[in-house]
Amino acid sequence: MRVISGNYGGRKLKSVPGEGTRPTSDKVKESIFNIIGPYFDGGNCLDLFAGSGGLSIEAISRGMDHAVLVDRDISAIKIIKENIEMTKEKNKFDVYRSDANRSIEMLAAKNSQFDVLFIDPPYFEQEIVKQLEKIMSLNLLADKAIIICEVGRKVDLPNEISLAKQFRSTVYGASKIVLYEVFIEGENKND
Repeated sequence: MRVISGNYGGRKLKSVPGEGTRPTSDKVKESIFNIIGPYFDGGNCLDLFAGSGGLSIEAISRGMDHAVLVDRDISAIKIIKENIEMTKEKNKFDVYRSDANRSIEMLAAKNSQFDVLFIDPPYFEQEIVKQLEKIMSLNLLADKAIIICEVGRKVDLPNEISLAKQFRSTVYGASKIVLYEVFIEGENKND
């Protein structure tokens, strides 16, 4: 695994040992970023099931300002911190060892808001629809935010979840990447 492009392009990333974490392959990661925008002009991202941290590190490498990475596994947190160390820009990352649902509440209490959300829970315990509804009800996503869900290839997510509309779904081996964009109706949209 490596950072594909941007400021940290080509640098190697460590993976979490064992079978509990399923890292997003470089091929899938490259496809995701080609779709959502190869480079960013700032913004914040949230990775709720961060694993090795590869997706968030790639987003920062490509121009996002700040990333929040959440994982409940202590060995994942250790690898995330080691991978962030490689960037030499630790100030661009916040890492939390926590359950995703508790993290959603904690980030809402801090009035956090994100432009990109990565949500890649273990396949056997997915609550994506419920978690996305909660995230949007707590205003954690900005207007036009992009949500990247990684699920098992046979999982069907709805075309719309709260304020998010699906715009792409692609199967890669055993995984499926489902992309949503958030549309928040503002009072001044028609002005």
